[in-house]
Amino acid sequence: MAEEKGSSGFSWFLAGLGLGALIGVLYAPKAGKETREELLSSAQEGTEFLKQKSRDAVDQVGDLVDRGKTQVNDYVGRSKEYVERGRAQWDEFVNQGKQFVGDQTGRVSAAVDAGRQAYTSSSTTNNQES
Repeated sequence: MAEEKGSSGFSWFLAGLGLGALIGVLYAPKAGKETREELLSSAQEGTEFLKQKSRDAVDQVGDLVDRGKTQVNDYVGRSKEYVERGRAQWDEFVNQGKQFVGDQTGRVSAAVDAGRQAYTSSSTTNNQES
């Protein structure tokens, strides 16, 4: 019984396939040659459309690359300016620091000399009193 059901299903499938092909031929709006020509024409139009879109995309990418290069060059130029300003400020700070250290060294030396003189004069005075 199972074999009869399987072969019966296959028979119905073949019948449906034939009926679909018959309906397709009866309702086909154009002959085969006309359909092939129309398909070929549509394929050519699609190819041209894709070529045009590809050219447009290449142009857009070129424009984006050019704008990107310009922006990068601007950023590099600004970065160089900031680095130069930073170096100038750093040099100024270093020079101010050197000057400050020099001034403080002079003051400390003067204070040490004054302390030595005060010590020597007090030692000399103490030695004379003894």
